[in-house]
Formats: sequence, structure tokens, C-alpha cells
Amino acid sequence: MATGGLKNMLVAAVNTGVTEARARIFGHVINPTGQRSAHKILRKKLIGEKVAQWYPYDIKKDDPRIMAMEEQERLSKLEMLKRRGKGPPKKGQGRRAAKRNKK
Repeated sequence: MATGGLKNMLVAAVNTGVTEARARIFGHVINPTGQRSAHKILRKKLIGEKVAQWYPYDIKKDDPRIMAMEEQERLSKLEMLKRRGKGPPKKGQGRRAAKRNKK
């Protein structure tokens, strides 16, 4: 009876040793209790670099002439809208202010 208990203890020790060695070699995490952990989420590769590579490099942001030209187009369009009476209202004269002043 004593030999059976000793044999089971040796088998259990060998199994845990093999399991720990396997985990060390292959980079696994030992979780004998089966509790939830964040390891599965933390081992995923980060995707930020892949997302950044998807979008092409925008050369317009580096060239000040192109930026100035776009700003000039925006201002001329805004001036045209103002002449037609469709431009943005002055500060404090918008729709929300009209609602507040109506009450």
C-alpha cells in the first residue's frame, strides 16, 4: 500500500516537471487551476503598425505651398458663401443662441 502511494507521488512529480519544462520551452503559461487570466489577450500581436502601413504617406502635409494653396481655396470658398449669405453666423448668433433667446 505504501509503494502505491509513493509511486503515485513520483508519477505526479514527473508529470509536473515535464509540464513545467514543456511550458518553459514553448513559452506557454501553466494554469493548473483554470482561472481566467489576461494572458491570451496580452500575447496577441499589436496591430497599430499594420494599420499605419495601410494608409499611404500623404506628401501634402510636408509641402507648405500645397497647405497654403488649400488654405487659400478654403478662404475663397468661405468668402463666396458669405457674399451669398450662406456663411457661418457670428459668434452668439447661431441656432442654439436663437433658441435660448426665444424663451
